Amino acid sequence: MIELQKKPSILIAERDDTLRRKLKEALLRHGFAVIESSDKTGILGNFPNLAIDLIILGSLENGSWDGLELARQIRGLHRNLPIILIATQNSEDLAIAALRAGINDYFKQPYSFEDLVSSVNRCLPDILSRRPQQGVKRPAAGIIDGHRIIGESLAMQEIRAAIGRIASTDSNVLITGETGTGKELVAELIHGNSPRAHQPFVCINCAAIPDSLLESELFGYERGSFTGAYSSNPGKLKLGDGGTIFLDEIGDMSPYAQAKILRVIERREVQRLGGRENIPLNVRFIAATNKDLEQSVSEKTFRRDLYYRLNVAGIHLPLLKERKEDIPSLCDHYIKDLNRQFGRQVEGFTEETAEALLRYDWPGNIRELKNLFEATIGNFRCRQNRSASAPCGQCLEVSLRCRQISLTDLHEQFRRRLSNAKLLPADQRYPLVSMLISTNWNISKAAQKLHWSRMTMYRKMAQYHIYRRRKASKVDVMQGKCRRTSDFIS
Repeated sequence: MIELQKKPSILIAERDDTLRRKLKEALLRHGFAVIESSDKTGILGNFPNLAIDLIILGSLENGSWDGLELARQIRGLHRNLPIILIATQNSEDLAIAALRAGINDYFKQPYSFEDLVSSVNRCLPDILSRRPQQGVKRPAAGIIDGHRIIGESLAMQEIRAAIGRIASTDSNVLITGETGTGKELVAELIHGNSPRAHQPFVCINCAAIPDSLLESELFGYERGSFTGAYSSNPGKLKLGDGGTIFLDEIGDMSPYAQAKILRVIERREVQRLGGRENIPLNVRFIAATNKDLEQSVSEKTFRRDLYYRLNVAGIHLPLLKERKEDIPSLCDHYIKDLNRQFGRQVEGFTEETAEALLRYDWPGNIRELKNLFEATIGNFRCRQNRSASAPCGQCLEVSLRCRQISLTDLHEQFRRRLSNAKLLPADQRYPLVSMLISTNWNISKAAQKLHWSRMTMYRKMAQYHIYRRRKASKVDVMQGKCRRTSDFIS
């Protein structure tokens, strides 16, 4: 019973049975408790008795605008409950109405379940940080624990070291790197390993807030300051008081927004719309962008003073193609994680598939790799069950090759990109890594197929910095057999 109470509870209010079921399945896979309802009257009538942490509003009667009216009524009953709206349309009028109704985030159908779950995770810390903790502290997200950063390449070792150094200070941070390289993860790790770890982490998408809503959304407003302001709103910046504000896509901020956020960074205070007092703000700012801000400064599209205010400490994340030696560790991690999620028993890739994945350019970086794994493993069928509906793990065939992913298992769009892409030239690393993956990291089998001795295998792996990550035992750590609990060579 105690463990169940720790799960964040989410209410799904949606009339469409199919959409509600799919959304429920996605949330359950990510460890949330789910309550369902398709009745607007029942929600309002039973709301005081519902122990929920967040509500997702879909279409109950007349579409998106009906959801807005329900959101206003819920906001009158619970001031701080995070609300996410699933809209059937998308317009600036709807965005303005949603934000003024107290909606924390909204999505237009069709939408990505992964994006929606990410939004839920961003919204939940705001409400959980205000809960009575009853002596229980939320653990900080460790740099190493939970395979948060995967890879033993020189670049990733330097990033781990940088996170450790930067987290211990209170300086503002600028994280740069292309889309899909993991900028938000690094921001979370800096916060999670800092003295502010047990305070809120508030993510603000700078590209998604129009100038007309900037002040009310970030700085907050007083009751009656404009039409529809039925209650006061502290604003997202104040919600992060004591913790960290993550300014995502800072390079897409308008000049007007840049001037406003610069003033906040300099003065560490905000003034709500309709308010007269300056409210002190104790936050750390972490910003991220996929743009070259130095070039933007030279082109005068980004403020020089804001750039220097943010870039006190900096981390640049490399492209996946620049650290190809980390792909085996990423493969190993995602296979294990998705096997648990989908109840599969996938055992790696065929040699042909591993070779193709290692030589592919990965323009979408880690995000593209993760999405490929999820789509492939979620629909994977054993060789003996290709014509049946039973997923991997439910057939009688137990051979390794039966449970390996072949090129034909990859979804059609990726196979098309793979065939059209210019593959990176092969070197000695790729046959070695592909053989390790195809043998599920069995050194003896890989050495036998490559006609090498085991010692040659180990020397080659050390030469190319090829590592597989696992959690070392306490005995290993105590006896000094590994430098830390994430490092080992198989």
